[in-house]
This record gives sequence, C-alpha cells and structure tokens, in this order.
Amino acid sequence: MAASLIRLHFHDCFVQGCDASILLDETSFIKSEKTALQNKNSARGFEVIEKAKSEVEKKCPGVVSCADIIAVAARDATEYVNGPSYTVLLGRRDSTTASRARANKELPRFTDALDKLISRFQKIGLNARDLVALSGSHTLGQAQCATFRDRIYSNGSDIDAGFATTRRRRCPAVGGDGNLAPLDLVTPNSWDSNYFKNLIQRKGLLESDQVLFSGGSTDSIVKEYSKNRAAFNSDFASAMIKMGNYKPLTGSKGQIRRICSAVNK
Repeated sequence: MAASLIRLHFHDCFVQGCDASILLDETSFIKSEKTALQNKNSARGFEVIEKAKSEVEKKCPGVVSCADIIAVAARDATEYVNGPSYTVLLGRRDSTTASRARANKELPRFTDALDKLISRFQKIGLNARDLVALSGSHTLGQAQCATFRDRIYSNGSDIDAGFATTRRRRCPAVGGDGNLAPLDLVTPNSWDSNYFKNLIQRKGLLESDQVLFSGGSTDSIVKEYSKNRAAFNSDFASAMIKMGNYKPLTGSKGQIRRICSAVNK
C-alpha cells in the first residue's frame, strides 16, 4: 500500500495541482480522474485516505483537507518503508472539480520517451533530477502485464535477455493483462537504490523506467543514485516537497470536503 499512496499523491498533483481532485467519484457534473487511462484499475489507496479523513473529521470537523491527508499519507508511507522523512507544508484546500481529460493528457505514460517525461515534469516545476528521484519510488510496487508486455517481448537491445525471459513467465504474449510483477525484482518490498542498479543492468520493467538510463541526459543521475542512497533519499524528499507545493488551493479557493470522494452539498 505504501507504493499506492505515494503514487496517489503524484497522480493528484500532476492534474490541476495538489487538490485531491483524484479522489472525486463520477457524477453528472464530474468526470472522475479515477477512470483516466493512467489510473483505471491501477490507482489504489482511496479507502485509506477516506478512513483517515473520517477519523480526522471526528476530532476537528471541517479543518483538514483531503489534499493535505494525501500529502501526509504519502510522506508517512515513505517513512514506514524506511524511506526518507520530510516536512509537509499544510493548508491545501480541496477542489470542487476534476478533469479526466487533463489526467489522460498530462499524467506520465509507461511508453513515454525521456524527452517527453522531462517535458511533463517541467510543466509542474520539476527538473530532470526530480524526475529521476521520484521515479526511484519504483523501488516499491508492482505493474500490470499490459504495461510491460511490449518491452519484454521486443527482443530489444535495451533489455537484459534473461530478465525478459523471467518476466514472460507471468506475462504471456496474449492474455493475463492484469498479472502483476514487481517493479524491482531484486528487493520489491524494500526502499533502497536497487531500482537504479537494475536500470544500469537493463532490467527496468517499464519503458519509462529504462529510458532514464539509455544513453541520455539522466544516465549520470541514475549512476549517482545507484552508488549513493543518501543522495537519492535527500533528492527524493526535496522533489516530493516541490511536487506537493504545486498549485495548491489556499485561502477561500476550493473547500474542505467532508467526504473525500464527493464535493460538499
């Protein structure tokens, strides 16, 4: 669940800012981001945020936003798996809108090339170093077969042949789209720098992982993090703070939702 909570914060902030828009359910007025291509059947952790919100509302109703809860949950999830801790600025408010169209357009895709990823991150104020550091959260979590099938059956020069063969056991050429594989095959449940070591060995599971080490501008950053976990942790924390501060709703903008999945009536 740690990986899912980190990803939830990431996917929230990328679409119209860190405003908990990803939590809103579909209505006649709202086109839910939950059903965007990059979220459908893969975004998780909604019930964790809703449960936390319910408990907070009992203590101090109408004070703490769902957007802040997502940000704090991502930080706590990182710390829980022995990742870095960092200070989360609070005071975000919740949106009254969501945008499936923007989610489809703006969220990174597993097929993105390096220049496309860098461009997407720059649009929300993050640089290439932030991109590589945040991608390092793939030291945790799993991906569905449909997202890496083309890569492991490509016989390309950018994937280790033995790694591809191993991944094919759980991901057939046809069918099994939802079969899961760990993003980090070596230590899938540990926060460490093996993700970066895997990339150097051409063992990135997703195309969007491996492009970070493919003869391009981010190769040196991957090498640095593979050797220096402290640098990775420090940069990850800094990038999470930067991302978490992207276009928050403050003051009288937005609202403090009573239930995270619905706008106040």
